[in-house]
Amino acid sequence: MLYPLEEINHIRHFLIENCETLAIAESVTSGHLQAAFSLADDALSFFQGGITTYNLGQKCQHLHVDPIDAVKCDCVSDSVARQMATGAARLFISHYGIGITGYAAKVPEKNINSLFAHFAISHRGQILLSDKINAPYEEALDVQIYYTRQIIMALDGLLKKTGFK
Repeated sequence: MLYPLEEINHIRHFLIENCETLAIAESVTSGHLQAAFSLADDALSFFQGGITTYNLGQKCQHLHVDPIDAVKCDCVSDSVARQMATGAARLFISHYGIGITGYAAKVPEKNINSLFAHFAISHRGQILLSDKINAPYEEALDVQIYYTRQIIMALDGLLKKTGFK
């Protein structure tokens, strides 16, 4: 299975039961998170949508990422992921937001020789979780799917801690 559908449907159930919604801002996962959540039963009831932004200009324009902060880290940091999560929630008028930015391929000219991503999950403007994911794969598609699965599992785990069954 490409995406963890059981966890996606657990998240769906939690959000619908609590009358809350989800929005996503992604770059490194290239729309995989949006595709994954669109597969949930009755996705229209909780999934507001998402945006894929690859460069600094688009992250700043649509998600209000601080350009000075983003330039310093090539748009890949905990801070940028946090801004993307809250920016997605604001853009799509959603309760929860997910932001992810990172590398799915090595970039030797920028001295990026290991693959990693930063992600954040926000709720009502507050960051509930942010973390770094290190990729165990080298192929870009495998890396993107791995990141996507890790974030879905992280959101599911976070919601379970709040009493979700």
